[in-house]
Formats: sequence, structure tokens, C-alpha cells
Amino acid sequence: MTIGESLFFWGFLLVYGCVMYALSPRSRSSRSFYQGTSDAGTPVGQWSLIASIFISWIFAKSVTNAANLGEAYGVVGGLAYATYWLSIPIAGYIIYLIRSQTGARSLQEFLVSRFGRLAAASFAVAVLIRLYNEVWSNTAVVGGYFGNPGEFAYGASAVLFTAFTLAYSLKGGLRSSIFTDVIQAVVFVFFLGAILFLVLPAHGPAELLGTGTFELGSGVDLLLVAGLQLFSYPFHDPVLTDRGFINRERIMLKSFVVAGLLGFAAVFLFSLIGVHAQLEGIAATDNVPAALGKALGLAALFIISIIMMTSAGSTLDSTFTSLSKSIAVDLPRLLGRTGKALPSMRLGAVVMVIFAILGNLPLFAGADILAATTISGTMVMGLAPVFLFYRFTQWSPWSFHLSFWTGLLLGTLLAVGAIPASWAIGDGNYRMLLGVNAWGILICTAGFFLPLLLRLVSRRVARGSAAGEHGAEGV
Repeated sequence: MTIGESLFFWGFLLVYGCVMYALSPRSRSSRSFYQGTSDAGTPVGQWSLIASIFISWIFAKSVTNAANLGEAYGVVGGLAYATYWLSIPIAGYIIYLIRSQTGARSLQEFLVSRFGRLAAASFAVAVLIRLYNEVWSNTAVVGGYFGNPGEFAYGASAVLFTAFTLAYSLKGGLRSSIFTDVIQAVVFVFFLGAILFLVLPAHGPAELLGTGTFELGSGVDLLLVAGLQLFSYPFHDPVLTDRGFINRERIMLKSFVVAGLLGFAAVFLFSLIGVHAQLEGIAATDNVPAALGKALGLAALFIISIIMMTSAGSTLDSTFTSLSKSIAVDLPRLLGRTGKALPSMRLGAVVMVIFAILGNLPLFAGADILAATTISGTMVMGLAPVFLFYRFTQWSPWSFHLSFWTGLLLGTLLAVGAIPASWAIGDGNYRMLLGVNAWGILICTAGFFLPLLLRLVSRRVARGSAAGEHGAEGV
């Protein structure tokens, strides 16, 4: 990249940050800061909520993954990754049931009511790890368009991008996040259309959709993994689930359904960029969009960098607001401080600043961006039985722990390569991932129901003993 081109990119980054800060509204109350309402207390509108859910889950690293998989497996790879977005309607429906049946104000409050404070605390730790990873993994993608890891431009652009996002997040909290999400969603869709217009006319729909084969070793194994994780993956991401509690149940549910379908379509369409790279024979890298942009020229690279910057910004500001709510609001409630008044905005702002600093440390330690999603998604497989089958129990802490910690253990063993090869399903690149998720979800489900089964058996034994004693007394 020439000096002139470099200055052009840096200039856009500065303009982007200043415009986002100038346009974002300022919150003047804790309710506006933590719950996204207007100063008058009006909840966020349905279309704003749809746009916010849609763009805040279009992570920069996710669209990069989608393009990489499109290049590797054709449309099968893109379809596999886009399938994760179908978990949004599933999460919306389960949150709808939780809210309408229990009246819970958050997932942590729901977990306390059914599985105890230790269960909610364990869940909170998983949530914080997820949010922490979201900081560096998204700023790293932005840095990659300014330089290579280890270079000054790489780190400086990531830090500057973090600072701009932090600034407008501090200004308005969740209200600013949702407002800027609407702008970022429009920008993302526009430039997604622009890049597709540049690269796709070279191939007809039949050629694009004909790439890849629906075989287990050709990406279908990852498609099956995504299908298995639909019922667990979304629940450890408060960027999504926090938005399930800021409007009326029915409005929330409709918003989740529409946003999920739009997200599926957007991610699949972006994966076609990777399919194009495969058909054009562009050398595969760990960042296909950047490689394609460089191959097509400055205009394409600039468009792709805008897409990445808007998707990373929408996720990062949502991450900051979710972190502030998790620490400032949910944690005190978890500790039993259940006052109705929300904490001051200053406490949430301090949380944002701390995590903006700490969250970028892995960026300079050479952490792997793609591992942030794959590992965490497998580790939380034990959440699926918890949220799918909670109606089978009124109070059963052991059900949560046997399911959750089993999933966490299996995910950790997979990450360190300690799972036996016999667990693998198929012979593709994701054979171990598929095997651990398939067998693991069965084991976690058995763990969830084991305490309930033991309780049922003990009650029947007790009734039998009581009946026997009564009969003996009659004799």
C-alpha cells in the first residue's frame, strides 16, 4: 500500500470515528444507558431493534470466516456458517417463553430462580469470557486492513478504532449502541451490495451455487456442527440476549425472527465472495476478503474494509454495553442486591474503559482470531439442555451443573487435543468437532435429566415404603 493509499485509509478511520461520535445520542439516565430507552423512558422501536440485532451479530471475524469457508468448500461452507444465524429466532422464542412464564428480567435472574446462584455465577463467567474475546477478535480484524500482526500500523489502527468506539459508547451506553447500529446496518448492506456487484457478474448463479459438494468431508460436517450448536451458542452471548429484555415480548420475538433471517441471508451472500475467490484461483489465505480486495484493486479493498469496520464497530460497542450491564447491573443482582434502582452510569463507564484496555492485550500476544468462536461454541454445548428443558424442573441446581460443566470439560479436552480419535464422525476437517458436539450433547442432556430421574425414583421408593408400613400397621 502506497503512502497516499495508507493516508486515505487512515483518513476514513478518523472520519468514521468522528461521525459516529457526533451522531450518537447522549444518555441522561441510567435506564437509557443500560436499557436503551429514550430519555422519556420509551423502549427502542421494533425496526431499530431488528437492525441492532442484525448488525451486532454480523461480527467482523464472522464474515471473514464465512468468506474463508466459501473459498474452501464453495456454497456448502457459506451455508454451514450462515446456519449459525438461525439460532437467533430460536433464542428469541426461548427468551419469549422465559419472560412470559417466569417474569425474569435477565437470563441470570432466570437461572437463579431455577438452578441457584452458583449456576448463574458459572454462566456469568462464561459470558464474561465470551465478551472479553469479542474485544480483541474484532479489533484485530480491523487492524489487519492497515498492517500485518506485529507492525505498528496494525496495533495503532486497532487501538484507535477501539478508542473511537469506546468514546461514543461512553456517551450513550446501550442507547448509543442501538442508534449507531441502525446506521452501521444501512452502511453494511449498501457496501455488501457494492462488493457483490463488483465480483459476482463474472459468474452466473448456476456456477456459483454449483460449487462444493454436499458430502460429510466437504463442509457438511461443519453444517451439522452448526445445527447442533443452534440451541446453545446464542445463550452465552449477551450482545444478543440483552436485546431480548428491552421491549415487549411479542415485539422482541418478531425482531429476533426477522433479524435472524436477514443475518442468514447476509452472511451467505458474503460467503459468495469466497466462492468467487475460489473460481478465480486467488491464493487462499486466512483472510480471503482482504486477499480478494488487494487482487481487485484499491476500490474493492476500500469497500471490504468499510464492511469490516462497520461490522466490527457494531459488535464492539454492543460488547462494551453488555460488559457494563453484566458487571454493574447483573452482578449485584446475582449477589442478592435486588434493588429496583439501576446503578449510576459512571459505574458502567468505568467497566467499559477497563475492558477496552484489557480486552486488547491478546491482540499484541498473537492470539488466533478464529479460535475465539470455535472453542467457546463447543464449550457451552451444555447450555442447550438447560434452556430447552427447563420446564421439566422447578428447582434442580445439579441439572445445570452436570450439563454445563460436562460441556465445558469436553470443549476443553477438544481444544487441547485430548479427545480419543474414535469420537470422530466422518473424515473431514471438522470430524472431531462434529463428534464431540454430537456425543457431547447427548451426554450433557443425560446429565441434565439424571437428578430429575433420581428424584423421581426416590419418591417412588419412599411411597412404596410408606405404603408397606401402612399395610403392616393394618395387620
